[in-house]
Amino acid sequence: MVERYTTIYKGAAAEITEKKSRFIATLKYVKDEDEALAFIESMKKQYWNATHNCWAYVLGQRQETVRCSDDGEPQGTAGKPMLDVLTGAGICYGVVVVTRYFGGTLLGTGGLVRAYSKAVQEGLKECVTVERQYGIQMEIRTDYNGLGKIQYLLGQQKIPVLDAQYEADVKMKILLPASRFEKMEADITEATNGKAVINRQEELYFAVLDGQVLTGSAMVCEE
Repeated sequence: MVERYTTIYKGAAAEITEKKSRFIATLKYVKDEDEALAFIESMKKQYWNATHNCWAYVLGQRQETVRCSDDGEPQGTAGKPMLDVLTGAGICYGVVVVTRYFGGTLLGTGGLVRAYSKAVQEGLKECVTVERQYGIQMEIRTDYNGLGKIQYLLGQQKIPVLDAQYEADVKMKILLPASRFEKMEADITEATNGKAVINRQEELYFAVLDGQVLTGSAMVCEE
């Protein structure tokens, strides 16, 4: 279990032209090899009349599984450069297919490496990526005297409140990186003179995008 890793939230496509050859890069989040291979096949069907459909994918929180294919281009001129762009950007759980329509002019090995690399780079610019963090959901019960102190602590450390119930006492649910749990627990205990009741709940990965906390399937855009 890693503390944090980067992946694709919303896939995208981008196109470049090199000496009249078109290179179309299409990227997507995938959770496993079955999804990666299915996506590659779908791109081959979509671009059935293309000269090449080269591909690469990275899986695992530590990029443990990597695969790539030149799909008929000279060895090492397409798949590996594409894969290098993904891993260099720190992407985990992502696949890219670069479709080439030959324009009639040979690019040479160096030109092919640059073209396939650039296509993936441009595709990544169009994607929305997120950093997934390993976190802990904490439940806090406090009286109203301690509420302001806790809210100040959370605001100071930019910890999002997932839910709050205001009754005789206040019950709040927050989500924070696992590495910060013990410090936050100590800070709340000190600020409320030990009156706040803290419960450690589930452990999960989460991401923050545009100020919104994402968990579970919401960490991938289905559009």
